[in-house]
Amino acid sequence: MVIFFVITPLALFSSVISLIALTERHISNLDQNNNLLEKPKPGLKVFAALPPNTSSINEEIISADARPEIIRKYLKERNSPLEKYAELLVQTADKYQLDFRLLTAIAQKESGLCRIIPPESHNCWGWGIHSKGTLSFDSYEEAIEAVSKGLKENYIDKGYITIEQIMKKYAHPESTTWAEGVNRYMKQME
Repeated sequence: MVIFFVITPLALFSSVISLIALTERHISNLDQNNNLLEKPKPGLKVFAALPPNTSSINEEIISADARPEIIRKYLKERNSPLEKYAELLVQTADKYQLDFRLLTAIAQKESGLCRIIPPESHNCWGWGIHSKGTLSFDSYEEAIEAVSKGLKENYIDKGYITIEQIMKKYAHPESTTWAEGVNRYMKQME
């Protein structure tokens, strides 16, 4: 215990003397520069090294049209052969100023998304199917174009602008659930 009381004051005293000597030497070195503006005051300074490169997080926001993906997902979940035409369905709807979901919803109502259609007709929309025969297309692309154009020219441009109004001309005259089904399928794609 005696050693503690003897060594501690000596250690403190030598530390204070060393600090004063270092501070005076540092001040005298600064005086030699004759730069009065940069003459710092003595005291303790702490320096930290900064990394040579500061890392940053860069983010890029890309806007994209989600509608083809909505249609693709809907068709894929229902195992429809139209899945690979999702982009075309949206592009053609835009071309003729139709709701992007309309053709898919009608195909769902008319043929279960092309699962029940006349063989090799590519006619998923019941377009031109009546007692006189069945309209066939050479491809789904041709059918999508023809049905979209037909809906625009023969329905929308003539004032049939709601699903219920379209039903009166599009569906069988005795149909009462066509519009309800098409509306329900369109809501599933929201």
